[in-house]
Amino acid sequence: MTGEHLNLEDGKTLVGLARQAILNYLNNRQLITAPEGLSEKLRTKSGVFVTLNTTRPAHELRGCIGFPYADEPLVNATIKAAVYAATDDPRFEPVTSKELQESVTVEITVLTSPIALESNDRKKLPDMVEIGRHGLIVEGMGRSGLLLPQVATEWKWDTSEFLMNCCLKAGLPPDSWLLNEVKVKTFEGEIFEEIEPAGEVRRRPIGET
Repeated sequence: MTGEHLNLEDGKTLVGLARQAILNYLNNRQLITAPEGLSEKLRTKSGVFVTLNTTRPAHELRGCIGFPYADEPLVNATIKAAVYAATDDPRFEPVTSKELQESVTVEITVLTSPIALESNDRKKLPDMVEIGRHGLIVEGMGRSGLLLPQVATEWKWDTSEFLMNCCLKAGLPPDSWLLNEVKVKTFEGEIFEEIEPAGEVRRRPIGET
């Protein structure tokens, strides 16, 4: 992202392309290509995550994969992340075409560039994290973990709990964020989600679950 917010139409375009990409891949085993005429913001390099959630029997995570760094144009990264979230999340079986159309919603989180937190006193890092605004990346000892901004609000964590759980996500001890050899980075995100499968798309505030 360039620091400019995406508008709702851009969000709808991304969510629609993500759904189209998944369905096409499930049916044809091919990645779609980005259409012509997209806004400049969608063609700017950006990190992005695609989250799939079930609507029945209950609202539960069904897959989540993405790219934290701005290595590709946003639209291309979204297409790839969507397919990976549906077919390559090791925590879940691949999504089926029937499931996608009947009981799975698509959520897109567009990321700002991660910023490393710097402090001579590592115990002050929780004071540099804002719940409801920041996502976290923990990197160190050959491992890394990422939690999106909405995760902390959904689980009602404070900043210390957020840091501990991001360390656990990386496969590190929960207090690893205190170590100088472990990098902690924050980023922000914009969320666009379907209200129901293939339904209306809205912008969701991070603090709302």
